[in-house]
Amino acid sequence: MTAAARRAAGAPVVALALLAVAVATAAAPARAQAADGPVVRAPAAILVEPATGDVVYQRKASDERPVASTTKLMTALLTLERMKLSTTVTAIRYRAAPAESVIGLRAGERLTVADLMRGLLLASANDAAATLAVRVGGTRERFVRLMNRRARQLGLRDTHYANPIGLDEAGNHSSAEDLVKLTLILRRNEFFRAVTNLPSATLKTGSRPRTIANRNTLVREVPVVNGVKTGHTSSAGYVLVGSATRNGITVLSAVLGEPGEGARDADSLTLLRYGLSRYHRVAGVKRGATYATARLAHRDDSVNLVATRTVRRTVRRGEHMTTRLIGAPHEVEGPLPAGARLGTIELRWRGRTVDRVALVTGHAVAGSTVVERAGGLIGRTLIVLAAAAVALGSLQVVLLRRRLQRRRSRRAGGTEIA
Repeated sequence: MTAAARRAAGAPVVALALLAVAVATAAAPARAQAADGPVVRAPAAILVEPATGDVVYQRKASDERPVASTTKLMTALLTLERMKLSTTVTAIRYRAAPAESVIGLRAGERLTVADLMRGLLLASANDAAATLAVRVGGTRERFVRLMNRRARQLGLRDTHYANPIGLDEAGNHSSAEDLVKLTLILRRNEFFRAVTNLPSATLKTGSRPRTIANRNTLVREVPVVNGVKTGHTSSAGYVLVGSATRNGITVLSAVLGEPGEGARDADSLTLLRYGLSRYHRVAGVKRGATYATARLAHRDDSVNLVATRTVRRTVRRGEHMTTRLIGAPHEVEGPLPAGARLGTIELRWRGRTVDRVALVTGHAVAGSTVVERAGGLIGRTLIVLAAAAVALGSLQVVLLRRRLQRRRSRRAGGTEIA
């Protein structure tokens, strides 16, 4: 699979946007965890199928925990919302500890916001995060206040930030559930989806070109994986928010508090593969398929009523969608053009209507001729006359029987008198 194809596979934007709206209004997604679910060892974990809103698996998903560099997801969101990617900004001075992830920015270097975002999301660069925070918020402190305000607006109830980087600090925490909610919103952005699906990138702005690798090694090792963000500190352990797409199905996972990169990656793959295996795309309505037939007035003929478009939806394997016809006539009279709307197909799933499709004539219907209308009238008249004749004949038979019975009675009475 090419890189371009993999990026395209990670873009079921409409489905993700629908769930993101639910997240933004703090709506709880449906629970769909199977009894024979995946076996993972992470202290906290979650698996979500966004198109349905199903939480497929969870373990202590709302527990507040340190989340290390997945904190940078909120830094990324605020940057995308408040700055243009083409804007050039000046790097600030950042004094990193020896173990920190950086891309070696020097104070005064000028880079585009897009390149700083690549450094933030792929290399998890703390110096890129610090520069973006100051350039977006004015100061680091003000940016952290913006982070917490945005978290409240999005209904991230388990989340609070103390810095824009994810360093271990009191008051910097989130949960598996909140991380996935935040990621769903971020994945509505094409740039974010594309960058987090890159195995590496070259930053062309700044004092020198820099080639950086994606710290999420699953992106370059497993074809279906297309994101999202790693994190690690001594307090948080190893953290990974992951995403994968196959055959039009996208699932998101988060594992927190893992003891190492191997366990982090193994649990993430277990969740993602399990989620992909549980869902598929099906056509609930097919364009051009016949859903009803209407008789043509005055003629021994009919016209097919067909759907105007195909509706595909993600459903759990074993689930079914149903259709219901509204307003479809039993008989129509021409003339009617092809595609004339005569009703509605209502698509239902899990007890609710999820889409409506126009029901139209499959071909043009000519108007009935004078002969056909007359033939219809004559035919109806003959039917009435025939029915009347049958009724009259039946009445005559009844009257004849009564006369015969009276004659027999008279005869029998005369015999007795004699």
